[in-house]
Amino acid sequence: MNLLLTASGLRNETLRDALRDMLGKPFGSANIVYVPTASVAEPGDHGWFVQGMNRLYGLGWREFDVLELNGLPRRLVLDRLLHADVIHVEGGSHYHLARSITGNGLADGFLQALESRVYVGVSAGSMIFSRNLTAHSADVIGDTPDLHVLGATTVEPPFGLFDWYLKPHLYSPDFPERDDAWADRIAARADFPIYFIDDDTAVRVRDSKVDVVSEGRWRFHP
Repeated sequence: MNLLLTASGLRNETLRDALRDMLGKPFGSANIVYVPTASVAEPGDHGWFVQGMNRLYGLGWREFDVLELNGLPRRLVLDRLLHADVIHVEGGSHYHLARSITGNGLADGFLQALESRVYVGVSAGSMIFSRNLTAHSADVIGDTPDLHVLGATTVEPPFGLFDWYLKPHLYSPDFPERDDAWADRIAARADFPIYFIDDDTAVRVRDSKVDVVSEGRWRFHP
């Protein structure tokens, strides 16, 4: 399993090189499927979404597919995932994304697809693999309002692959409250490991090996 879990996509050459290495062939020879599901639960201006999608499209893929996880037959969704070499899952609400995967019965098929494909997560798309994606972590992180706005009080982790949790956008100008003091407060309350990563960083998972790829800054609290 090859996962490149970013905060803000492939924003620098180090992250793009990491993806090329994991993919094992040029982007122009690969199919990518772009999953925007998490973004639709976010209110307000979506310029960030358009910019990120355009940046990704501009890398010159052989085929660029767009796939919404809700409203389509399960088999059709899984076939589209299996057709891709890279599965790219955009940011937004990680709770909406997780609930879309579990609610549509996609978790097992999604994991099967990931056995032989490269996964790139952006923000919410990077946060869905922790077994600590729960109502408890929402309280620890301070995300409970984001869960309640969906009319939910609980969330089921769709995959539960790791005990560590990933929190993106450290030091981001788009999230000015996410500074060291913010991370310190969360780390002091958390009873699970956390990676805090900035917008130029990714946590890379290759089979059972986990490391960090970065042109920026990050913190890990075991």
